[in-house]
Amino acid sequence: MQDSTTNDVLMHHLTAFGNNDLAEIMLDYTEESEVLTLTGAIKGLSAITAFFSDLFSIIPTGSDFEMKQLTVTENVAHIIWASESAVAVIPFGTDTFVMENEKIRFHSVAADIKYK
Repeated sequence: MQDSTTNDVLMHHLTAFGNNDLAEIMLDYTEESEVLTLTGAIKGLSAITAFFSDLFSIIPTGSDFEMKQLTVTENVAHIIWASESAVAVIPFGTDTFVMENEKIRFHSVAADIKYK
């Protein structure tokens, strides 16, 4: 996969995330997609939908969000970020995305979430 295609999928994902648009963000995943979290792997559209629904309550649209690093290499994208909302302060977050057939096949996420 070309860097540009990987970047396009990532930008779609980040825009949908920033808008808390669950329907749009789920277009980036398939039933075979897996999100790797601190509590284990989440697989399939239903489970990933629930994951993002919960995450949107912590980082709602309009939250302060700072992209500290964004790297795209072939079919892999990596971001380092920080965020603050009315619910939580997240001084450090990191996501890695592995793309396959213009979808997110694997997505690892870790964040230091400090609830207010």
